[in-house]
Amino acid sequence: MALTELGIKSAKPRDKEYMLGDGHGLWLLVKPDGKKYWRLRYWIGDKERKISLGVYPTVGLKDARAKRDELFKVREKGADPVEVLNAQKEDDICTFKHIAEEWLQKHMADKKESYIKSVKLRLNNYILPEFKDMPIKEITSGMVLKLCRKIEARGIVETAARVRSVIGQVFRYAIATDRADYDPTAALKGALQTRRVKHMAAITKPSEIAVLMKNINNYPRFIVRCALKFSALVFCRPGEIRQAEWSEIDFDNAEWRIPAEKMKMKRVHIVPLAKQVIELLKELHGLTGRQKYIFSSARSGGRSISADTVRIALRTIGYTKEEMTAHGFRGMASTRLNEMGWPPDVIERQLAHVEQNSVRAAYNHAEYLQERRKMMQAWADYLDGLANS
Repeated sequence: MALTELGIKSAKPRDKEYMLGDGHGLWLLVKPDGKKYWRLRYWIGDKERKISLGVYPTVGLKDARAKRDELFKVREKGADPVEVLNAQKEDDICTFKHIAEEWLQKHMADKKESYIKSVKLRLNNYILPEFKDMPIKEITSGMVLKLCRKIEARGIVETAARVRSVIGQVFRYAIATDRADYDPTAALKGALQTRRVKHMAAITKPSEIAVLMKNINNYPRFIVRCALKFSALVFCRPGEIRQAEWSEIDFDNAEWRIPAEKMKMKRVHIVPLAKQVIELLKELHGLTGRQKYIFSSARSGGRSISADTVRIALRTIGYTKEEMTAHGFRGMASTRLNEMGWPPDVIERQLAHVEQNSVRAAYNHAEYLQERRKMMQAWADYLDGLANS
């Protein structure tokens, strides 16, 4: 009986590996660890031959069948598919596409899903259409420059720079694995348009912050109002706030411990919680306390609020993207706290910015914790004072 995508997805691992047949020599091998591999079995005379056709779901059912049919055509012409495949592999192993896929697999395991997705988009939309089947040694600086200039001509200068960066990383991996001799992107320094540094719009004047906090306090939707106020009080990144979980809150020690996998720099981050934040969370707990996320979606308790919720709320209040953004709460706090005389190191540590010293970075998630507790309480009191002024 032929396989189906649903049947493949629902095939569960057993104590021992087993095979599912699709017909005409195509089999799916299911391992005890749940991984699934395509196998092709055929005979040359009285001798059985086996070929690996890839891993599911990277190679889907349709692709596996197409590979089988292609190899059987080779056999009909009198050639052995194994020998043909081995010859192809020798050529393919040095193509840009093969090396890029290998680089993705080896170097993206610990990266955020959103980052991996953006890299794949740049590869699939811009880079692979140009260099996919080319031997990597044949790609020159001029070819890379031509591609980047084509992207720049569309007005997306930032994308051109990031495309160059991805190509450079693939080439450096190729050099390390003895499949390339030099990185052609190194010669492009100064040849591309300068990227514009994009600053997130933020309100920083005390009088305008006062109006903002009053508008937040009057926002009609309770969960969104709490998310807005929480954003102002803790000034973490929007994604970290949106995905905050009740299990991460320590009410006894007045702390929010954000796990390393949720942080941009992959390090645990401790956020001291002012009295006002604790009060806000206790009030919110009565509504979403049984859910996973603190700011649960009104439509589905199993999900958090969307990435656009705070942004849309700011627009509803009346702020344009040039005036205030969800990320702008960080700039607002940083600017004012610096002007209020708090030590820059304490502010930067609370913002969870990069620690350049890798040795210190390994253990400094609690650094300046007592100073940060005082600062976060002072910041909450400051915002309250402005809101009540």
